[in-house]
Amino acid sequence: MRTFKLIFAISLLLATVSFISWSDSTASENNGADKISVSKDAKPNVSNVNFENLGIMIASWYGPRFHGKLTANGETYNQMAFTAAHKDLPFGTFLRITNQRNGNSVVVRINDRGPFIEGRDIDLSMGTAFALGMVKKGVIKVKVEEITLNDYSPPFATLN
Repeated sequence: MRTFKLIFAISLLLATVSFISWSDSTASENNGADKISVSKDAKPNVSNVNFENLGIMIASWYGPRFHGKLTANGETYNQMAFTAAHKDLPFGTFLRITNQRNGNSVVVRINDRGPFIEGRDIDLSMGTAFALGMVKKGVIKVKVEEITLNDYSPPFATLN
């Protein structure tokens, strides 16, 4: 078994090196494509990240019973992904969730609706609950901040 692992590791290393050297060609060598040059003085397109405080919420978590089923936005629920369910926030909203007791924070994406138990404001995936240290407790108070970018326009495509 040890020999197999060593052979696999060497094969992986050789494949990686050959891939890097193969892909290390200039644009003009690739099917007559134009070369792309970048000025040393070019400034990167950077947006400032904002954290809008949405307040303290009562959070619970959900996982095994829903794993593999469809979420409200149509994607398959992965209990270990950093996602969350909220009744009103738009799908795709990114939030920073902070456990008020231990200070652990995680960034989640809204992809589902809920929670449907009175007194709870947000349902977190089991992976998020692990990261926040709340699995055993089940329901905790969390600080919720929406993450937004200044001067950011997401790319879009047009159909012809």
